[in-house]
Amino acid sequence: MSKRRYFIGGSVLLLLLSIVTYFVPGLRLGTDFRGGTEIEVALLQNVPTTEIRAAVERAGFESPEVIEITSPGTPNRVMIRVLEVNALSEDQKRAVRHHLCLAEEGEPIADPRCANALVPTEIRFSPGGDKISLRYESAPDLAAIEKQIEGIEGITLQSRERGVVLANDRDHKVEIHLRSKGDLLLDGLRQELGADKVPAQALRVEWIGPKAGAQLRDAAIKSVLIAIVFIMAYIALRFDLRFAPGGIVALVHDVGIALGAMAITQREITISTVAAMLTIVGYSINDTVIVYDRIRENLPRHRGLSFSAIINLSISEMLGRTIITSGVTALSMFAFLWWGTGMIKDFAFALLVGIGVGTYSSIYIAAPLTEWIDKRFFGGSAVKRRAPSRKKIEKRPHAVV
Repeated sequence: MSKRRYFIGGSVLLLLLSIVTYFVPGLRLGTDFRGGTEIEVALLQNVPTTEIRAAVERAGFESPEVIEITSPGTPNRVMIRVLEVNALSEDQKRAVRHHLCLAEEGEPIADPRCANALVPTEIRFSPGGDKISLRYESAPDLAAIEKQIEGIEGITLQSRERGVVLANDRDHKVEIHLRSKGDLLLDGLRQELGADKVPAQALRVEWIGPKAGAQLRDAAIKSVLIAIVFIMAYIALRFDLRFAPGGIVALVHDVGIALGAMAITQREITISTVAAMLTIVGYSINDTVIVYDRIRENLPRHRGLSFSAIINLSISEMLGRTIITSGVTALSMFAFLWWGTGMIKDFAFALLVGIGVGTYSSIYIAAPLTEWIDKRFFGGSAVKRRAPSRKKIEKRPHAVV
């Protein structure tokens, strides 16, 4: 407690620096939050990432990210991310309807070429833009439908065999499978780098739209804020109102610095990172609650000590337990950080930083702030109300038997 001003000052400075890193160099949001297409490819030969990035740009994709993935069983494994997704634009959807002889309201188009054509009664576009579902009143002509789709800009069938298929014979349902951005990206790589370096299929292809990414980002922020609010209410009811602010400030301190560490190292902020932040919140408040509980137990036991001395005593009594618990958890996170891959490494890194700052904040942030709040707003009543009454005890003569 005698050194609390130095540590609190250092924490404020570190938290301010973390906030600066949110803007410079900035948080590196993953595909989960900003939208885009992500593929993993096991190249047939070792190709430098700079050459892969240049090939992706020549294939028509902007601002690609190429990340090498260390995998003992799969050599030359890379992950490529681009901002483009496969969602069809409104102009493309309108063009598809027009070529299928269907107007916006679902009525047939008065066009001579549509006189003998089979007009669908229903058309639906998948959210990803890689599939179009049609429904007809009678048995459809798949070859004719394929000819209707040809020539639309930006619309490419997946293959001759899988382009236009009959999904349900009884309902006369037809599915048109289009080439996704992942397929086009892999084709562009094969064309630019050669078939001897790029395989015919990717290990994994994922995409997410920007709207869904924004919803995930907002939901992640809400989840962290809701968790902090309920934890503050729990501490206020479980202990005392003067304890709650210290615990909440410690949580904000821990999450803020952990995010700053992710930003300064340019690690991706993904759904896994949000899970790590929520884990940090739970881990940190668990350590803080244990320290608070010991402080509350020691208040009536050591009535002659000041609140500051009781905090020192309580932290000293819990220090061994804290070091063992945090140390064992940190060892497991080091293992994930060393041998893990991809998102596992980012999760382990965030949690490792959170364990360090969470243990530190329970000692140098939460407890000293509680002592300051008690002195500043409650007049030091945490100790005074437990002080023994100093009433004079009257001496009574011993009874004579």
